[in-house]
Amino acid sequence: MSESERFADLLKEFDETHPQRGAQEPGIGESVQGVLVSIGEEYAFVDLGGKAEGRIEVSALQDVGGTLTLTVGDVVETRVTGKDEESGTLLLGSQHGHRYHGLHEVERAYRQGLPVQGQVSAAVKGGLEVQVAGLRAFCPASQADIRFIEDLSELVGQRLDFRITKLEGGRHPNLVLSRRALLEEEQRLLAEQTRARLREGAVFSGTVTSLKDYGAFVDIGGLEGMVHVSELAFGHVKHPSEVLSVGQAVEVSVLRIEPASGPKGRDKIALSIRALARDPWQDVVRDFPVGKRVTGTVNRLQPFGAFVGLGPGIDGLVHISELGGGRRVSHPSEVVNVGDRVEATVLGVDPERRRISLSLDLSRSIEAASPRSEPVPHPAAAEAEGSDGTMGSFGELLRETMNKSR
Repeated sequence: MSESERFADLLKEFDETHPQRGAQEPGIGESVQGVLVSIGEEYAFVDLGGKAEGRIEVSALQDVGGTLTLTVGDVVETRVTGKDEESGTLLLGSQHGHRYHGLHEVERAYRQGLPVQGQVSAAVKGGLEVQVAGLRAFCPASQADIRFIEDLSELVGQRLDFRITKLEGGRHPNLVLSRRALLEEEQRLLAEQTRARLREGAVFSGTVTSLKDYGAFVDIGGLEGMVHVSELAFGHVKHPSEVLSVGQAVEVSVLRIEPASGPKGRDKIALSIRALARDPWQDVVRDFPVGKRVTGTVNRLQPFGAFVGLGPGIDGLVHISELGGGRRVSHPSEVVNVGDRVEATVLGVDPERRRISLSLDLSRSIEAASPRSEPVPHPAAAEAEGSDGTMGSFGELLRETMNKSR
């Protein structure tokens, strides 16, 4: 069988299993499927059926190492990003701009609304100077990105994609570009795909875009959601920066979706990182049996006792009655400080109420975070000090105070 006959059979099989919707040509932004019919050095061609043909950059078919992931005859799933008016070929793949040569090709890209590729040569007043097909162009600072870039010089030397928004003049035209227009268009396409999958419980890979006191914002593919600080981890997190950083890749689960209140509003998407982690309290009975000696750090103090961190998301409580070793204690701060490393014994475990009761062993305190106030002397010691007359009044006052507290 000849190569052309083999292609014909593949195309016929594809048309039978993927019938086109009549003879209507796919529009820009529409998802399409087709058979890969040839692969060149820079472009590959895809038969979309219904006499429609598309062109896609070979780089879109390669992995990060530059190896082709598809071969002739494979089915390609992609999107229409434009159309070459001269040949009628549909442009497929990503929003990446093509390299053009000379003013004539740049003018054609402008007429057709096609993205172009340019190299940022300098950061100038109000924006960027960009070289496109040997021509000097200008990209306003507001059009350099979707988000504000404080230091535009970080883009100098990079080869980026732009859309031509203004082209005037002759041999040395006034060429104005926008990168933001392409990024917003790409974001809209991603948002459509994400919105089709968006439901409570769905899991997405995302990127942290910003951190606030109350939580972290995550881009899940053209849409942004928020992970409240309480949903970052099972352990207590004071600020998102303790566990996340801007640009970090994360896995999140959708908790809630609140529809936009107005036509120009955005859906509020509540996300969780904690929901995808294993609950440490599932193994608490096994890991902290009654009678076991444990080591932890004092996390916080309350009038009724001290909370000791035993592991990520697990705190135990030393009740104030278990702090003094038989001595009456008015407040936990008389015995321990936040940050102290201590040893304790497990008295009880209640996994349903997420509680572990501890008893502090003062004789085995490991490390204090900071010096506490002067220890309270034993009454006998106070009396002994007062016998020489130097601390008598203090000793009497202390003895009276201790007697009243009994």
